[in-house]
Amino acid sequence: MTEPLPDDTAPRRLVPALWSGRPMRARLMVVVVLINLVAAAISGAVIIHKARTATEVETAASMAVVEPLVAETLQAMQDAPLPGLFRTLALRFRGLRHVRVALLDAAHQPVGTGTQREGARRAPAWFAHLIAPPAQSHEVPLMLRGARIGTALVTAEPSDEIDEVWGYALALGLTGLSLSFAMLAILYVAFGRILSPLAQLAAGLTRLEQQDYGARVGRPDTRELAVIATRFNRLAEALGAARAANLRLHRRVMTAEEDERRRTALELHDEFGPCLFALEANSSSIARIAATLDEPARARLIQRTDDIAAIVKRVQTINRALLNRLRPAGLGQVPLSRCLELLVREAARHHPEIAVEGRFAALKAGYGDLVDLTIYRCVQEGLTNALRHAGASRVTVEVAEEEGSLRLAVDDDGSGLAEDRVQDLGEGRGLAGMRERVEALGGRLALVPREPGTSLRIVLPAGHEAREEEAP
Repeated sequence: MTEPLPDDTAPRRLVPALWSGRPMRARLMVVVVLINLVAAAISGAVIIHKARTATEVETAASMAVVEPLVAETLQAMQDAPLPGLFRTLALRFRGLRHVRVALLDAAHQPVGTGTQREGARRAPAWFAHLIAPPAQSHEVPLMLRGARIGTALVTAEPSDEIDEVWGYALALGLTGLSLSFAMLAILYVAFGRILSPLAQLAAGLTRLEQQDYGARVGRPDTRELAVIATRFNRLAEALGAARAANLRLHRRVMTAEEDERRRTALELHDEFGPCLFALEANSSSIARIAATLDEPARARLIQRTDDIAAIVKRVQTINRALLNRLRPAGLGQVPLSRCLELLVREAARHHPEIAVEGRFAALKAGYGDLVDLTIYRCVQEGLTNALRHAGASRVTVEVAEEEGSLRLAVDDDGSGLAEDRVQDLGEGRGLAGMRERVEALGGRLALVPREPGTSLRIVLPAGHEAREEEAP
């Protein structure tokens, strides 16, 4: 049985997860920091390479100085005693840098103290390990009057050079770090100013998403972002113009539809109504004539006339209901508040088990045919939905004029609406139709959850039709 291969995709997924979704300014700052780190690494490598080479050269030069110095000293002190000679050599070697010299006599025993490095090492061990050249040492024989009196053991000691390089590197690193922090701070502020138009564009797009086509953004200084801002403003203007044209077309369609409904209702009232009245009158006349006849013809005729009268009454009832659906009775002839009160009273009469209340104070007599009809239809549809489907014990309808707008609210204390029920209402119970009517007049419609129940909220501009007629 083969073992499953290790999952090596986790590290590869980690980097996009840390990178994706980050703000653009943060990404740019990360890129700048990475560039600085790469530059610092390259600079450090160059410094170490140059310092290592320079240390090797300095150490080799110092070691080459020892042998001539020994020869010169021995030649100048041919007659000096050995202790004085060794002390003189030790003093002269003490001034040399980058080497350590140990003096040995003819028996290879240490003489004097040799050269010692003064002070403590400043460079850390890891830096010294990177800079220090390979260990070097050699012996210089001490010859006096043809005889070997001792040996000078010369060993490379690059600590001084390494400490100097460390000091330079430390000063350069601190200076570079300070400059990097200053640069990062400046770039952070600069990126914020440069990218701030993107936040304005995002806010503008949010307003467009909310169908606010009056959104505009200022023209930034950056040429590329200025082009985007210009295109955005043109897009918002085009969308606003298209929406305005669509609303005008929708209002014209609604006006044409209502005109057709009005003509149809007028024809039904003026033509169909008199015909039904004539049928009812003729039926009564036949019944009176039948009363003068003998049996069994009289009974049969009276039965037929009663049937005709019942059919006529049924058709008249259907005709009145059809007329009310086509055009609410009295709308445009009596005050709007009175029509709404009659509508609420009729709904309460059909649903005596539910308390139905209407508040329509301080309304004008009318706000234009389309606005009045839209308010009436929305109250009618909202009441119907609340009474039939909310399971409420109380329904309140309120229409008021506030700050140049008509605000309609239908509140119930029912079970509320889940998301699927809201979708059902939009498909089959008139919510979509109400929304189309309201938006065609530049209004807003919303279903707001309550505790308990649901609230239908509609806002319409008052006097909308008058402003449309005055517009060029």
